[in-house]
Amino acid sequence: MPQSRLKEGNHNKMSKVKLYYSNKQKTTELPKGIRTAIRKCCEAALTEEGIADDAEVSLTVVDNNAIREMNREYRQKDSDTDVLSFPMSDGENFDTDPETDRIVLGDIVISAEKAEKQAKEYGHSLEREMCFLAAHSMFHLLGYDHEVSKEEERIMFEKQEKVLKKIGINR
Repeated sequence: MPQSRLKEGNHNKMSKVKLYYSNKQKTTELPKGIRTAIRKCCEAALTEEGIADDAEVSLTVVDNNAIREMNREYRQKDSDTDVLSFPMSDGENFDTDPETDRIVLGDIVISAEKAEKQAKEYGHSLEREMCFLAAHSMFHLLGYDHEVSKEEERIMFEKQEKVLKKIGINR
């Protein structure tokens, strides 16, 4: 399980996330302000982990066909999924962009179609589902893996809910 990477001398500093956002789908109308909500979610995940470093995250929103192709190519699973995470580190040692001094966390890909379907199934907003998936993926980028053990799954899901609550997105 990852350890806290709180920067020495920066204990009161809140992390800022540069979110490189791209919407490459046309199937689902995304909620107004979703980019800002997801950025806040990413920042809250870093705070939850005690990380004071500023960070960079790439987020691409796609449709089910695109995420299915990526899932098949990168995970050898021929099915659509809600979110994919592509960490740039092992969760402990992050590369830093020398031009910005931000840690580079990795890429998140969310299927808007799948998120919309799940939001309806769970009876909550698309904004909540997109933020849940972003939080989920952030913890993968930070080194967590719910497929390792039931304990890691429990910890990861508790952290995700804390993040959503912190930014005011409830069920």
